[in-house]
Amino acid sequence: MNGRLLTTPMVVGNNSSTTPELLRCFHDDDKFKYSAYTFTYLLLFPVAFLGNIGALVVFFQQSSRRSSASCMVMMNLALSDGSFSLTLPLRLAYYFQGGVWHFPDWLCRLCVYGFYVNLYTSILFLTLLSVLRWLAVAQPLRHRALTTPTRTLLVCLSVWLFVGVSSAPFLSNGVISRDGSPRCFEPSSPSSWGRVLILNYVALALGFLLPFLTIIICYSRIVRRLMIHTGLHDNSLSSKARLRNRRRSVHLVTMVTVTFLLCFLPYHVIRTLHLHAVCGRWNCDIMLALQRAVVVTLCLAASNSVVNPLLYYYSTRTFRDKMRDAQSSLSFRRGSIRSARVLMRRRNTT
Repeated sequence: MNGRLLTTPMVVGNNSSTTPELLRCFHDDDKFKYSAYTFTYLLLFPVAFLGNIGALVVFFQQSSRRSSASCMVMMNLALSDGSFSLTLPLRLAYYFQGGVWHFPDWLCRLCVYGFYVNLYTSILFLTLLSVLRWLAVAQPLRHRALTTPTRTLLVCLSVWLFVGVSSAPFLSNGVISRDGSPRCFEPSSPSSWGRVLILNYVALALGFLLPFLTIIICYSRIVRRLMIHTGLHDNSLSSKARLRNRRRSVHLVTMVTVTFLLCFLPYHVIRTLHLHAVCGRWNCDIMLALQRAVVVTLCLAASNSVVNPLLYYYSTRTFRDKMRDAQSSLSFRRGSIRSARVLMRRRNTT
């Protein structure tokens, strides 16, 4: 389940089973892994950091909507993605050094822990957004009664607590020594793979399959309700407003579904296969192929931190308005600065 475990595996069993040939099978492909992670994190870091910090600023400026349930959940999602982006420079430094960890042991543990906290808080917050949107469309009165600021805050805190405690096992192992160098994101002992396989299935069921099933149900019900109301020929302003709101709901749940299919589904499927390959001592070529697949899908999973700001922009009208206002204000300031410079030049020449 852990990124350090999944990308540089060892064989379950006693020490005699970890022959040099098997170790070569796993570690000779480090160049591909380091190159893939370096390229991905170089692209992700500036976009994820600026996009999510910018989103938090925009959300805090929306004083009228800051206490709404959807806005509160999106703020927590942006906080999760922004926090994860802060660990990417450490990962980049590690891979630029050829897989040598020059930082304290607790930072290694924190980076691994942060990846999984971000992964599963993102999944649960996106699921919560889908449920809120379904309630707003299908049961607006119940939505207003249930989604008070206090209740929403308690649900968000529960998500953080649940994921934080569930991910705690990944704080147990830190820096290890391999080939005379301190390494991070690698397994500490072969015996840990059986435990990781069990944790994988718990995370697969509670952290992915159940949330994914939930958003599929929300998506199908929203689309069905939209199709029913689209067939009614009501040209009143209130009806058109409701129709626009339902269409935005479909856009949001569609983007959430696409995020699950592109970022989360491949990683969970390949991760499970890879763990079975390692624990079952499959053919070396198969394990190497699955190891590369884990690297690629883990990069896709990490990219959810840059996809979510797009979700805020395209699904929330007030967010788009704030972004446009900020862009207009920035353009106005640039124009004012340019005008002032031109005026100063004219004065200097005369």
